[in-house]
Order: sequence, then C-alpha cells, then structure tokens
Amino acid sequence: MSIPTITLNDGNTIPQFGLGVFLMPPAETQQHVEFALANGYRHIDTAAIYGNEKEVGAAIAASGVPRDELFVTTKLWNDRQTDAEAAIAESLEKLGLDYVNLYLIHWPTPKFDTYVQAWHGLEKIRAEGLSRSIGVSNFHEQHLRRVIAESDVVPAVNQIEVHPSLAQFELVAVNDELGIATEAWSPLGRKADLDDDVIVRIAEKLGRTPAQVILRWHIQRGLIVFPKASSPERLKENSDIFDFELDADDVLAIDGLDAGYRVGSDPESMNNR
Repeated sequence: MSIPTITLNDGNTIPQFGLGVFLMPPAETQQHVEFALANGYRHIDTAAIYGNEKEVGAAIAASGVPRDELFVTTKLWNDRQTDAEAAIAESLEKLGLDYVNLYLIHWPTPKFDTYVQAWHGLEKIRAEGLSRSIGVSNFHEQHLRRVIAESDVVPAVNQIEVHPSLAQFELVAVNDELGIATEAWSPLGRKADLDDDVIVRIAEKLGRTPAQVILRWHIQRGLIVFPKASSPERLKENSDIFDFELDADDVLAIDGLDAGYRVGSDPESMNNR
C-alpha cells in the first residue's frame, strides 16, 4: 500500500492516512493495530485519555515493523497541561517507545487558561527529542494565534473535527495561512453523512463505498485522516482510496453538505479534566 506523505513545517513528514484508535476497547486494540501494520498501515493515532497506549505499543513491538517506518501520535490530556514532561514520560513508557513522532495538546480548555503553559512544555519535549514534532488538537484561530505569539515554535499540526457536515473551511484556511497541517478526526462524521443521497450517488457512480468517497474527499483537500476501523474488512476498505479521484463536480457537491453539525464537543466550551 503506497500512502502519500505530507511535509510538516518542521521538515518532518507524516503519512496522509493512518489508523485512529479512539473508543477502541483496549482488549481489541492490539489485534486491530497488528492487523493494520501487517497490511501496510504506518501511521497510528492514539491519546493518553483513550486508555489503550499500552496495547498500541504491544502491537508495534509484535509487528516487527522498524521504528523508523512508523508514525506514532499521542496526546496530552487536559488535566496534565501544567505537567507535560511527566505526562509524555508516562505515555512513552506505556507505548514502549523512546519517542513519538507527534505529541499534541488534546484540547485548549480555555476555562483553565493553561494551554500556553502546556505549549511551552511541548517545546521542551521536542527539544529533548521525546517527540519529533509537536502540535495541537481542537484549537480555534484565537488559540493558535496566541500560542504562536507567545512562543518560539509554530504548531506542526492542528487536529480538528472535520467531515462533510462540518467541513471547517474557515479553520482549515487559517491553518494553511499559518503553515499548520490539518488532521481530521471523526472524518466519516455522522451516520447521516454516510447515508446522504449525495455521497451515496457518488459512491454508486464510482463503484466505491460511501466511506471511501468521504475519505477521498479529505485526501483531495490535503487533509490527514486516520479513521477508526472495527474489522479487518473495514481496515482494508478504508485504505483503498488511492487509485481513484473525485471530479470537481463531486467535490463541490460534497462541499455543499457542510451544515455546521458537530459529532464531538465545541472547543470553546469543552473544559473536562
């Protein structure tokens, strides 16, 4: 499987497609990640709060895939924003790794106003070689601009909720302006997205599944995606998106589905710890 890569603003490269393990039960995670790695996946996205870093690490160890061929992301949870260096040490121990490729602040949690302090912690983590790249997740424009104004490092990535019914055109444009790559979490969106007449029509025309059509839409926007998959069949289906293209009319039709519908929390009010 040949997966395109994107060069980040720090010169590191990231596979544009991977596997996300959000809400993947720990008991199932190792098996799914091992299967993914055996079938050409090289990008795994996890987080401390997911509770499955240990199983991701076990799968990596069992896979036999050389470390320098893998891209591993984990994230700093909200209650550790003032303790980032200890938090990354715990994540690395669970993953069984000396470093991750990307470490993200999971949410800005604006109520607590510690995300700039957290970012300074991530700058130290990068300087120490514990993460090759650092970035943020769920940051809006004001959060991004403040971090950049009050630090020396521009985030390499902003991981945000993106799918056809929440296309995030304005925020993606801000990321682009600032030189920040956009990663899309929940890229398939709601079941209503997969069942939408526009998506189904395009899928039937191309002989593809609705999920493949939506993932291809992300890829053609230049976004990085890592859908969760709950079966070997879905793992293979999700990755089979690099031998076809959506035409301009298809892209425009999917763009038109944007309605501002969120699957997850709004970063302005998400302050859970």
